[in-house]
Amino acid sequence: MTVSFGWGPVEARVLAPSAACVVVVDVLSFTTAVGVAVEAGAAVHPYRWRDATAVAYAAAVGASLAVGRREATPEHPWTLSPAALRAAPMPARLVLPSPNGSTIAAEAGAATVVAASLRNHSAVVRWLTARGYGSAERPLAVIAAGERWPDGSLRPALEDLLGAGAVLAGLRATGAHTLTPEATAAATLWSATEDPVAALHGCDSGRELYENGFPQDVAVAAETDTSTTVPVLVDGAFQEAP
Repeated sequence: MTVSFGWGPVEARVLAPSAACVVVVDVLSFTTAVGVAVEAGAAVHPYRWRDATAVAYAAAVGASLAVGRREATPEHPWTLSPAALRAAPMPARLVLPSPNGSTIAAEAGAATVVAASLRNHSAVVRWLTARGYGSAERPLAVIAAGERWPDGSLRPALEDLLGAGAVLAGLRATGAHTLTPEATAAATLWSATEDPVAALHGCDSGRELYENGFPQDVAVAAETDTSTTVPVLVDGAFQEAP
């Protein structure tokens, strides 16, 4: 099998050593935010923790540091919110802390890392296929980030399953890739979902953002197939693929 699918940082650590490329999918909101920022010209440095070490890391790489959604100010508007990033003046470099998406990127090791979301899934499929990823010579792993339960354990998240499924369904449709049963199941879910936008707004993570006052983030994440930008991790930062 040349295209595999898994959940979270632990499975990324298991699958990455045998993969030439790892696709990270964290729809609400890391990879959607990465896409929005890279579209605006930023190099996005993923970082695992939002703490004092993030401040030091941002200073070391000469980047602005994204803060929590409720910590944003007019002087410091950068957060993990895709809607806020779209409205903010974009710095040349941005550190984006995320315990899920950023950690998966870190676990990818030497593999090429791509950030995928519902907004750019077709562009990601075209980019991967053109470069031979998902072949016997260049195996591919697609990793859905998921969320966290209060005890820190992984909570599978529908939005990430749909985002991963969109990429996997696109790869399957080319006829040039062999998917694992897990990857096939995710692709099949995407193909069978009549209204993925409604599913995104109604899923647990979507409702949580609504309840916390950030419905615009769900709306941006639901802009299915509107972006041709493919963010690729180069020298520690996501940048637009050539």
